Amino acid sequence: MAEYFASRSPEISRREKAHMEAVRALAGECMVLLENNGALPLGAPGGEDIHKLALYGNGARHTVKGGTGSGDVNSRMVVTIEEGLKNAGFTITTERWLDNYDSCYADAQKSYLEQVMEIAEEKKVPPFLVTFEMPFREPQIPAVTPEDVNSSDTDTAIYVIARNSGEGADRKEAEGDYLLSASELAALAALGQAYKKCIVVLNVGGVVDAAPLKEIPGISAVLLAGQSGNIGGDAVADALTGKTIPSGKLTDTWAAKYGDYPSSAGFSGNDGDVDDEYYTEGIYVGYRYFDTFGVKPLYCFGYGLSYTQFSMETLEVAADAHSVRAQVKVTNTGSRFAGREVVQIYVSAPAGGGLEKPLQELRGFGKTSLLEPGESQLLTISFPTASMASYSEARAAWVLEAGTYYIRVGNSSRNTHIAAAVCLDEDAVTVQLKNLFRDEEPLQELSAKGAAAWTYDGEAQEKEAAPKIYLHGADIETETVTYRESEPVWRDKGTVTAWTMDEVRSGKASLEEFTAQLTVRELAEICVGSARGGQGTDTVIGSASALVPGAAGDTTSLLLEDRNVKNMILADGPAGLRLNPHFATTADGRLLVSGDTISGIPMGEDPERTADAVDYYQYCTAIPVATLLAQSWDMELIEKAGRIVGKEMEEFHVTLWLAPGMNIHRNPLCGRNFEYYSEDPLLTGMCAAADTKGVQSRPGIGTTIKHFAANSQEDNRMFSNAHISERALREIYLKGFEITVKTSQPMSIMSSYNLLNGTHTANHYDLLTSAARDEWGFAGLVMTDWFTSQDPSFMFGAAVHKYPISSSPMCIKAGNDLQMPGCQKNVDDIVEAVEHPEKAGEEALTLGELQACAARILNVIARSSCYEGSAPYGEQFGELPWIGRCERGERF
Repeated sequence: MAEYFASRSPEISRREKAHMEAVRALAGECMVLLENNGALPLGAPGGEDIHKLALYGNGARHTVKGGTGSGDVNSRMVVTIEEGLKNAGFTITTERWLDNYDSCYADAQKSYLEQVMEIAEEKKVPPFLVTFEMPFREPQIPAVTPEDVNSSDTDTAIYVIARNSGEGADRKEAEGDYLLSASELAALAALGQAYKKCIVVLNVGGVVDAAPLKEIPGISAVLLAGQSGNIGGDAVADALTGKTIPSGKLTDTWAAKYGDYPSSAGFSGNDGDVDDEYYTEGIYVGYRYFDTFGVKPLYCFGYGLSYTQFSMETLEVAADAHSVRAQVKVTNTGSRFAGREVVQIYVSAPAGGGLEKPLQELRGFGKTSLLEPGESQLLTISFPTASMASYSEARAAWVLEAGTYYIRVGNSSRNTHIAAAVCLDEDAVTVQLKNLFRDEEPLQELSAKGAAAWTYDGEAQEKEAAPKIYLHGADIETETVTYRESEPVWRDKGTVTAWTMDEVRSGKASLEEFTAQLTVRELAEICVGSARGGQGTDTVIGSASALVPGAAGDTTSLLLEDRNVKNMILADGPAGLRLNPHFATTADGRLLVSGDTISGIPMGEDPERTADAVDYYQYCTAIPVATLLAQSWDMELIEKAGRIVGKEMEEFHVTLWLAPGMNIHRNPLCGRNFEYYSEDPLLTGMCAAADTKGVQSRPGIGTTIKHFAANSQEDNRMFSNAHISERALREIYLKGFEITVKTSQPMSIMSSYNLLNGTHTANHYDLLTSAARDEWGFAGLVMTDWFTSQDPSFMFGAAVHKYPISSSPMCIKAGNDLQMPGCQKNVDDIVEAVEHPEKAGEEALTLGELQACAARILNVIARSSCYEGSAPYGEQFGELPWIGRCERGERF
């Protein structure tokens, strides 16, 4: 009989309440105040300032808690912004307008669902899969009439702009998506004229065209609230009233117009080609481009206002061959409100030594405590000297080129001052590698030669006056990476005992001895998810676990009885756990009602409910989306969010969280940007590491960092070929993953759907083994994304694609240990490739290659919460390397 771990009670639990309150407290700190002429914070409700609000916009009642797709969290409830404001004591005086929009929304949703069903029938695919490629778009808003304004009986209006997106489709530079719609612009213009205070709240997961908001007369304040989880409405109200002080900073550059992004012309389907994506901008992504080429953004990277003001004074900068350290004094110079400030340190590397360099790159940061008016605090921010290196394809090495490295300190990329000049006398190789990512189609990359970089008054004088710190290249150590050549074959030593995982965990048998006893088919079964047998069942995306309904999948349980190899349960993220909130079984444990939906559409048909049905409940907390969390620039806060998820993983017996997502925000139209942190790899890597540390603080559970790598578009995501130079890959698209692996050792990595320079990432040996394992020291397991190595026709019909799906045996050869969700053909193909290599051609496998993949999975299982007495996964690694530190002094 199956054992379920869900609650039998439908009542809200103590854990739910505690986690929602924790999310409410942290979400407000992640929000970014983009504009404010004194309209915010709103006065105390019921006081003399304001107690009535005119509320408009498509996000007022239909607040978006997070994006769509497999990462959507099925929480018990969603607190809308309207409800949050009412909970805070305000009276909403525009309910008639909101009711009118509700009617428009219901009609649009009905029409959308009918269209989905028609397309699904035509293509012979499940309806929920249609929603991936054709997400629901909110309808046009009704006009704001003079009657609406006159009857609102207040001088303060709030307009909520909501946008949603998700996996399977990219956004468009179109009205109602990246662009504001004509009806939104008309409404905002009317509100700006009619109300004394007009506040815009952006309930968005990514960048939108905010330029009109700076141009429309009468807009008093703009708050980027993001998508803050199921308690989001209360969190927004807290930020608007000052109960929580918004202290977020942007993690992306917001351009004055979409065409200013260097990837805009060729991104995804913009050029009509979704098969091949050419990363011609090279290393010039985000602020690296805008600053180097002197393009003025609407809002720069790292920007964010506060309800108060701060001063920043760099007291000292020190450097040696190992680290650079800056001590900065931050003072709240305001008189009314407390606040927190982020100190950001950028480095301008010398560009005359053969390698082009961006004008500046983020190398360290730290955030103050909450400072009351007049309070000060000292922050000491450190980063490794080697982190200032650039990748040289000619040398196949990370190199600190000789010259002057200017240390810039400030609170955004466009508001810094030069605090020191680190002078290096000769080139220093910090890591000697080999080039791994050659493309048969060399790119013609963007060059900064002759570009007029951004500057500011007094910069030249600051360079001249900067204190100089002299370093010798000969003092900087060189790490030389050794790459494995082949996987050894482990032979059974002929022992009579058939080892089980109990002996492995007790130390009586080694993992090598255990693995050597397994047959080729048993090894193959371990390397393929359970959807084809054991306790797993037939699967669709996002629901493949029989023990935790709604979880994405299980590892095999076929070796449970003989070898006590228990199965791990994997659940989607990254904004919480995606589980079915309610399901029912028969008295003997047979699943009846799965309760599984995506975009409101059932993912399958349930059997008829029986009289003896038993109900179960799995309500999880929707935390803020990754982009919003990153806007906190607070690693302790993100680690706290990770601990929330980890606690719920423990409760529902989930072993691996399929998160965090950490692809780079190369372009604002990527449909899954909300799942990822930033355009900057340092910030991305540190956020994912903090999230991982939070989750993995709980015994035997872990994260799965994804999508590895260069998964920057959603249109044609399973068959798109990303063409990227070796340097851009290493400095931009792989660097975040490298930081996370080295500083937090996640339990797992998930390969992406796309091809990379002509090879599927799932089949890319140099990506998964040479880079992740040999160069970075990754010790966990690698898995595929769902259906990567399986026939995808059930998702796309009989569509013909330029590139084929990835190969199941080549996953094993590449070191992609676990193929999910798994099918019998995966197992059979692997067995055939080992037992009949003469027939397999280039897909031939050695026994050692298969044993290595299986052993890595077994090692994680042995250390997991599948067994009692497991320890936190990270404890085995001791003290890990660091990439950035911030020490806060006492407030004074």
